Amino acid sequence: MPSDVDVEPGTLLVAAPSLLDSNFRRTVVYVIDHRGEGTLGVVLNRPSDVPVDDVLPNWGPHVTQPGAVYVGGPVEQKTALCLAAMRTGVAVDGVRGLIGVRGPVALVDLDADPDALAPKFRGLRVFAGYSGWDVGQLAGEIDRGDWIVVPALPGDVVAPADEDLWGRVLRRQGMPLALLATHPGDVREN
Repeated sequence: MPSDVDVEPGTLLVAAPSLLDSNFRRTVVYVIDHRGEGTLGVVLNRPSDVPVDDVLPNWGPHVTQPGAVYVGGPVEQKTALCLAAMRTGVAVDGVRGLIGVRGPVALVDLDADPDALAPKFRGLRVFAGYSGWDVGQLAGEIDRGDWIVVPALPGDVVAPADEDLWGRVLRRQGMPLALLATHPGDVREN
């Protein structure tokens, strides 16, 4: 059975403490798509210094604070993706401009009318670039111990930037994974 068998849209890839790649160190990646051709996701905990107002002024007033573009990953950083967490009771199905990912989380078409869609969202994030894996690549990284696959909560998509999302996600997994949340960012500071 392949190591990425538990990966599906709406799951999280949490970087193991041993993953030191600067693109993914202490990151939480939300999986948007996972199929035979590969995997696509966005890093949820890397806000940039670029305000959404500067690049997508129509969407700027609607994004969750901070109003920054997040760095979704190292692939095609000039491409923007947008994820929204829907309000309770609002369904994604049949809404023009939305593609359901899982449950109340949807991929938003940034060419759609933000004023028409925004009232349906409890939160919204814009990402520059994405994280992608070719066929078999993610399974190899999971085998190597780089990623921990865990369920996502809809609120993870719009978690506050000043919160340690990496630690919070690990802590809610229970033991023994919760212990990883205590791993220092730099072992020299231990």
